[in-house]
Amino acid sequence: MSKAPKTAITPTRSEDYPEWYQQVIKAADLAETSPVRGCMVIKPWGYALWENIQAKLDADFKATGHRNAYFPLFIPKSFIEKEAEHVDGFAKECAVVTHARLEDDGTGQLVPAGELDEPLVVRPTSETIIGDVFSRWIQSYRDLPLLINQWANVVRWEMRTRLFLRTSEFLWQEGHTAHATPDEAEEETLKMLEVYARFAEDYMAMPVIKGRKTDDEKFPGAVDTYTIEAMMQDHKALQAGTSHFLGQNFSKSSNIKFLSSESIEEYAWTTSWGVSTRLIGGLIMTHSDDDGLICPPRIAPAHIAIIPVIPKPALADKVNTFCDQLAEDLAKIQYLGAPIKVELDKRDIRGGEKAWSWIKKGIPIRLEVGPRDIDNHSVFVGRRDKGSKEKYGQNRDEFIATAVETLEDIQKLLFQRALSYREAASKVIHSEKDFYAFFQDDQPSGFAIAHCNMTDALAEKLQKDLKVTARCIPLENNETAGTCIFSGDASDKKIVFAKSY
Repeated sequence: MSKAPKTAITPTRSEDYPEWYQQVIKAADLAETSPVRGCMVIKPWGYALWENIQAKLDADFKATGHRNAYFPLFIPKSFIEKEAEHVDGFAKECAVVTHARLEDDGTGQLVPAGELDEPLVVRPTSETIIGDVFSRWIQSYRDLPLLINQWANVVRWEMRTRLFLRTSEFLWQEGHTAHATPDEAEEETLKMLEVYARFAEDYMAMPVIKGRKTDDEKFPGAVDTYTIEAMMQDHKALQAGTSHFLGQNFSKSSNIKFLSSESIEEYAWTTSWGVSTRLIGGLIMTHSDDDGLICPPRIAPAHIAIIPVIPKPALADKVNTFCDQLAEDLAKIQYLGAPIKVELDKRDIRGGEKAWSWIKKGIPIRLEVGPRDIDNHSVFVGRRDKGSKEKYGQNRDEFIATAVETLEDIQKLLFQRALSYREAASKVIHSEKDFYAFFQDDQPSGFAIAHCNMTDALAEKLQKDLKVTARCIPLENNETAGTCIFSGDASDKKIVFAKSY
């Protein structure tokens, strides 16, 4: 009886998907848990992913007219209380500061002292405090639109945490804008959703569905919430980014008024939108395999790892000189407007160990170079998208000449593979019976697309019966009349349903 092939990650995805996810993070050296429950330490390789996400999105935000600013981490409790629905949505997740110092109690123990006049909430999101600032910055229609973004950390006191996907503290960006008319604000909301969708697909190679949230799933205090939803390899949905049309709700609670061109005092129309380090979790679960992380080239911390293979000490100079020149020549090539990022691995460890470390880190291309390759003026190429075992020889100069083409081929293949996976696990459902059958037991399901007139009672029932939620009402290809599969009433829209993170 043949043995099962050995994998770098155990358990495999099919054996225990949640534990596989944790082990990929560990093997790729992305992050680790911290001494503070529910928080994480993001390690250099993981943080480099976040820096690349930041760099691209920040450029996109600025290209659409937004400017960066920074707002306080601490928010007075009275600010949070101004918007009732917002309070109800976040109250259970708020971390609260009540004291300003620590004092020795006489036994060597430090105890909180200096009780604050008003408790401060550690930022769960910034609508309320930014609204207070906007109320001072905005006086006239000439001050609009006001387009602001901040890169920051957020605290939401989660009970069940998982690295990158759901932690008590995480990193994100949050855009906040104010407009003179509802049409302008809605246009902004959809514009930023498109920025997120384009980034997810073009850079993360992660197919997404753009849609509007049902009322039971929208952001607390929003008029409408729009989302990009991606499918992970366990067939669950991941909300990868959201954009909110807030109407005048936060303007009224924060007193954001402006004098119109007709000299009439009006409340501004506002939006907010954000993505977070959750994107890294989405990247892991969209592309990685049982040998570790797979990074799309456009977002990878580095593009190519060069691994010198030195069978004898006497050959070290020969191999290292060849590899040094190879790294130098590759770094001269532009990819996405910057030099190709090369890692030259000269660590004093076995060649096989080096190769596996880069496989687990998900670097798009690894080059193994030994004396025989040098004699043939060639390199041994391993493409991460092709798996850990497949390698091929290629002329050195030919590899350099086609390096950008190879990186782009990997990028396209990863997107098409993820898109095909999503399409194979999506199904249009025509009856309640088929809907329940699709999500039965704990087996992989996917995206169910069905005509539905969603209500709070139905949302609660589906969550209780199946642990399924309405992910979104797709914005595209969703203009067909039909019949709600639950009520039998006429329906003018389809909804995407899934189990989710």
